[in-house]
Amino acid sequence: MSAQPKDLVWPPSLQALQPLRTVDLDEVMAIESVAYSHPWTRGNFVDSMAAGYAGFVMRDAQARLCGYFLAMQVIDEMHLLNITVVPERQGQGLARRMLDALCLLSRARGCHQVWLEVRESNVAARRLYDRYGFAQSGLRRGYYPADGGREDAILMTLRLTEPAA
Repeated sequence: MSAQPKDLVWPPSLQALQPLRTVDLDEVMAIESVAYSHPWTRGNFVDSMAAGYAGFVMRDAQARLCGYFLAMQVIDEMHLLNITVVPERQGQGLARRMLDALCLLSRARGCHQVWLEVRESNVAARRLYDRYGFAQSGLRRGYYPADGGREDAILMTLRLTEPAA
């Protein structure tokens, strides 16, 4: 599965996005280590890239990495696996722009829905997803590792198109 359909052109607001490459992983891992108490491993990223999952990085005008996302297509649904904005750039609309890109990519691939899991304690991300139009659709008990145990995940979904009649 290619990262981006050949006929998909990012609008100007999303042109800072580039496919995630192996050479980006040192920067990605540096951000993971400061953004999360339980970050993904380099192996998680390598395996996702090897599987052909959609991965993109967002760079600013000085070519500094400021965010990234990875998503996996399952038939006609897209599963957002990881979306991260470097902590000092959070609250500037970058995650929203990456969600725009994810939805554009998902529609181009014929997906009708995007879904994700978010830590129950991640109030800022849950608020972003709510405002974006995601709806809570379930709960995954003990989904995430947490200090002193496990934390539940809120399962959220966003319908991109109405199902065919």
